[in-house]
Amino acid sequence: MADHMHAHTPDEVLAGRGQPPREPVTDPTLGIAIAHPEPGQEPRHRLVTIGDSLTHGFQSGAVFNTDLSYPAIIAHELGSGSDFRFPVYPGYGGLPLNIELLLRELQERFGTDLDWWEVPLALFHARKFLDEVEDYWERGPGSVVPQLNAINHNLSVYGWDLRDVLEKSAKICQDAIATPTDNLLRQTVENNGDRAALRVLPSSTVDRGGTMTLLSAARRLGEDRSDGSGHGIETLIVFLGANNALQTVTQLRVEWSDEGYDDLERKKAYTVWNPVHFKDELRQVAAQVRQIAARHVIWCTVPHVTIPPIARGIGGKTAPGSRYFPYYTRPWIDDDTFNHVIHPHITGQQAEDVDRAIDLYNDAITDHVRAARTAGADWFLMDTAGLLDRLASRRYMKDMTARPPWWRPYQLPPQLQALAPEPTSRFITSDGTRRTGGGLFSLDGVHPTTIAYGIVAQELINVMLTAGVRFRHSDGSARTAPVMVDFERLIRRDTLVNQPPGNLDATLDILAWAQSALGLLKRTLYFRV
Repeated sequence: MADHMHAHTPDEVLAGRGQPPREPVTDPTLGIAIAHPEPGQEPRHRLVTIGDSLTHGFQSGAVFNTDLSYPAIIAHELGSGSDFRFPVYPGYGGLPLNIELLLRELQERFGTDLDWWEVPLALFHARKFLDEVEDYWERGPGSVVPQLNAINHNLSVYGWDLRDVLEKSAKICQDAIATPTDNLLRQTVENNGDRAALRVLPSSTVDRGGTMTLLSAARRLGEDRSDGSGHGIETLIVFLGANNALQTVTQLRVEWSDEGYDDLERKKAYTVWNPVHFKDELRQVAAQVRQIAARHVIWCTVPHVTIPPIARGIGGKTAPGSRYFPYYTRPWIDDDTFNHVIHPHITGQQAEDVDRAIDLYNDAITDHVRAARTAGADWFLMDTAGLLDRLASRRYMKDMTARPPWWRPYQLPPQLQALAPEPTSRFITSDGTRRTGGGLFSLDGVHPTTIAYGIVAQELINVMLTAGVRFRHSDGSARTAPVMVDFERLIRRDTLVNQPPGNLDATLDILAWAQSALGLLKRTLYFRV
């Protein structure tokens, strides 16, 4: 890939080249104290979330185990899990394509090793599976959207960026879903993101015109007041912005936003937002969040998208003490095989520029929280970017010279430390019977595993405790701090950690084959095309 896009790199990003990494914010109050009235009666809606795939519960290329999203984990620990409403995707491993289920299907049919003479039959079997998935969601039971009598508490849709959250509604999504075609060569669930969104957005029984956005749906919940203080929501979590940069690593293409960044169709050409454009979109989102009657609001920062293992750094670091590798390509392409002429990649400089843009996004998010707290609003910051930085294996953990002065490794909960091997941010691998590496990222190399969603939940619970949120046991009795996530429960539910597909070895050959033969990433992570 040519390095021609640097001419369009924003000036604000260019000015930050070579600067040290942004230091994470460790105080969710930003050092600004506000008056806290007596909690009183708890609002009817104890937890509401607005987000993208990281909040939706996306994992291994699909949204399926939404009862294990980090919001659902928090609701469970609040003692209100049975009251927490979230969308469900029950068929064929969810939308758009469950990589874990596909690999297990292939393992069941062909064993842990795919021999060369089995490749044609494996390809036929895989395409048959893809065809069944497509039929289920486009023409089968999955095409029927449930009509709900209440608004979901988890208001998150994978692939959505700030503009989508500002503008998209059920009507817009429904209009985008054309009559599907049973395409033999491109077996992908058409408009899968819109289909997923229709299970999140209020249904016609609540929103007859289909015009509500995620933000206006949250505002409606805020108006459902029961605590006498004017708050329908106790805690609102806003975790947005990753999709304003994520496509740089899922597509390995850096295209800075320009005119049309705020248009639903034209913005699809861009993979990373100019910080000026991001700040404009964020300002509009923050203005609407201020209209939502929530007792506490927690904003999450945008993680650095160049850390997840979907984009693997090639070779040694560009210089002693650098955070970056010369090139970033797919995790199944090793150093000896990589050829920058033929293999998809972004450069180390592009990775640094994207990280710098995200730092500026996060500064803007922090500024909104600071302004709100200064004005007396109970807003908080959860520095998700700093959390991931502290878990970054190759960037910091394995390279002491690259560590900034503030860096400290993240201390995993004891239950996760006891796992063998201890989970890391590397791509998950198996020896055919057990996990041999990774464990924090699922099979799409971008989204967390169930135990990693538990880590996010734990950090947000800590912020909620700072805000004075009361947690309860399932019988209604009060829990005392510290409130710890039940990681044993999550470990039992985490099939990738317990028993990853046996055909997933350290070389990731099965994923390389799936990408080459099936266009795996375009089916799962290319949210904009």
